[in-house]
Amino acid sequence: MADLTLITYDWVPRPPRGYVRDLRVRWALEEAALPYRVASTPFDDRGPAHLAHQPFGQAPWLTDGDLSIFETGAILLHLGGLSDALLPADPRGRSEATEWVFAALNSVEMASLPWTMLKFMAEPGSKFFDDFLKLRLKRMEMVLADREWLAGSFSVADILMADVLRVVDRFDGLTDSPACRDYVARATTRPAFAKAHADQMAHFAAADAGRNGA
Repeated sequence: MADLTLITYDWVPRPPRGYVRDLRVRWALEEAALPYRVASTPFDDRGPAHLAHQPFGQAPWLTDGDLSIFETGAILLHLGGLSDALLPADPRGRSEATEWVFAALNSVEMASLPWTMLKFMAEPGSKFFDDFLKLRLKRMEMVLADREWLAGSFSVADILMADVLRVVDRFDGLTDSPACRDYVARATTRPAFAKAHADQMAHFAAADAGRNGA
């Protein structure tokens, strides 16, 4: 197997720690027990070397040998091709999981991201964003009311969907969505999530000593 390297920021401010999206990749790698290492890119200097791998100046990206892959959905689908622990082996199951990967990113996160950004920045709320998110959560409640995981067995679709909903839950946005809240709880009690979360927190905390005013 080619060498897998996860590249994330060397440091981020405290508020987003535990929610930076390299956690999604760490979680998948831990679920599949794939060997990997973590490397850093400067948070403050997102220059040409960074943009060559991630054209929007974001993190993370993953290298697999001579491949460099950005966007967490693409990264998790790539890892799913390396492990049946992340994507079902049968075509029908794989197709269903892939559908939910895109649903998490395009349908649910599209609604949750504006809402959570306002919460992170302590900005006034928006009825439009509130109603948009509530509609998506209502649909997810119907889906999750009678299933443990989105595509039969746990998959990368659940990593993405649970992480999207986890940010909403941080700001008590799942109070009226018990099936979504229980789903997030199931996902985040998995040992692979606990390891990924702890590793991300330790990674960013280790850089605090080298920064003035951190």
